Amino acid sequence: MFRKTIILLLIFAVASCGPGKKRRTYSKTRTVTVEGSSEDTSPRKSRKEERINEKAEAIIATAMTFSGTRYKYGGTTNKGMDCSGLVFVSLKENDILFPRTSYQMALEGQKIDVQEVQKGDLLYFKTSKRGKRINHVGLVVEVDGDDIKFIHATTSRGVLVSSLREGYWKYAFVKAMRIL
Repeated sequence: MFRKTIILLLIFAVASCGPGKKRRTYSKTRTVTVEGSSEDTSPRKSRKEERINEKAEAIIATAMTFSGTRYKYGGTTNKGMDCSGLVFVSLKENDILFPRTSYQMALEGQKIDVQEVQKGDLLYFKTSKRGKRINHVGLVVEVDGDDIKFIHATTSRGVLVSSLREGYWKYAFVKAMRIL
């Protein structure tokens, strides 16, 4: 009995002192700026929009660090990545918890018209002829008029930036969602 108690205490001690959560910091750059004081005349909404834009830029920067990574189903590292893994990791690195699979991701956020898409929004696709649910996701990295560029992971080419104008992606497109 005494021996079991000691073993149990050792297990609890080791488990509670285990390694903490590892954070990848090499993709984040820190900059410090100092500005002189001035009267604040900007409305609150623009400050909120600035924070959202900064968050979107940080998420995009994280996703871009995986450019060229080969495709791996279920992958979430620079050794292999799938489309939802890319979005999941990019959001998680920026303190946003989100579902792991594309069809579950598609249930989150606010649906928007494709004409309203901004950086940081998510695009959802059905790429299977037989499948009836969303099975692909991309993160919008640039909007230039009606040309929307998004980063995603494809089975054939890995993580890359594509355009929604491309025939295949235009045809497979289902919806756009805003999460920020």
